Amino acid sequence: MDFTLNEEQTAIRQTCREFAEQEIKPVAAEIDATGTFPYPLIRQMGELGLLGLPFPEEYGGAGADFLSYCLAIEEISRGDASIGITMEAHTSLGATPFYLFGSQQQKEQYLTPLARGEQLWSFGLTEPEAGSDSGGTQTRAVLQDGHWLINGSKAFITNAGTAMTGGVTITAVTGCLSNGRNEISNLIVPVGTPGYSIGQPYKKMGWKASDTRPLAFTECLIPEENILGQPGDGFKQFLRILDAGRVAIAALSVGLAQACLDEALSYAQQRRQFGQPISKFQSIQFKLADMDMEIELARLMYYKAAWLQMQGKPYSREASMAKLFASETSKRAADQAVQIHGGYGFMDEYPVSRYWRNVKINEIGEGTSEVQRMVIAKSLGC
Repeated sequence: MDFTLNEEQTAIRQTCREFAEQEIKPVAAEIDATGTFPYPLIRQMGELGLLGLPFPEEYGGAGADFLSYCLAIEEISRGDASIGITMEAHTSLGATPFYLFGSQQQKEQYLTPLARGEQLWSFGLTEPEAGSDSGGTQTRAVLQDGHWLINGSKAFITNAGTAMTGGVTITAVTGCLSNGRNEISNLIVPVGTPGYSIGQPYKKMGWKASDTRPLAFTECLIPEENILGQPGDGFKQFLRILDAGRVAIAALSVGLAQACLDEALSYAQQRRQFGQPISKFQSIQFKLADMDMEIELARLMYYKAAWLQMQGKPYSREASMAKLFASETSKRAADQAVQIHGGYGFMDEYPVSRYWRNVKINEIGEGTSEVQRMVIAKSLGC
């Protein structure tokens, strides 16, 4: 059992760490305060190949392995979670479906500009009445005269309304299965399609610099060929997509938790009370030690899940464990970081205030903590 990163993985991690330190962190507070989408940074990331890391070079990607991608997510999120989720949602949810399930023509038409970082793409699964119950999709598509006619809505969709967005892939009910359940398919809807409207950005607690919007489809027509795989493939497709996405969210959570520890440790070494740095007090040392321990455990969990994915082995259980533990670790780390800062932690001048607002969504997006526990319990035979 060898936990040593190879040369390529180490280089990617270092590149992302330097980019986060030099380019992201200096503007993180400003883009959070203004809610400004960070176009210059996202375009720089595209030029560096970070938006197409896990895709083959023939489609414009960097040809890196899955763990390298997760390492990159961790380091970028350590700089700022809004940028981390923009990268993760684009890659795991937007581009990966084309790579895994798209035809050769779809890969060339859609995946290539996404892997090159020329465009962003979004994935529309969640609806006002279908969140954790993803099989409860209400959006419907009917095949008529060589076109899919779509009616419905989506909620909380990341990267859907930026100036770089090329479109969205949505889940829709396209029929009824023999067992009476809905037949769900994944349909490709480019920006500008008549009947497809993109709502105003949500006002959010955290991830303020990421783009999150509601979508509506009213008599929306797309060509019949704008489907991933075959009709009815959608449910198993998005389950596979979410497994990998959960590992990436675990990496994002680890990056944010590490940022909390970075700030808490630095502050504790500088802040003096009773004639000495507060890092000399055992109560503070124990908080820092617990943060460090949990972060390392969460990191190893996503490493293992990523390794299993790369070996082609089942990893749904491990992905859920990694996402669950890492997201809850990030929440505890942010809480302790604010506590170590005391009153200053409640002030927006200090990064830990922003980190505390950003961590909660880690327990919700791409499967809530409750859903992750359901997956783990199912693996036990419950």
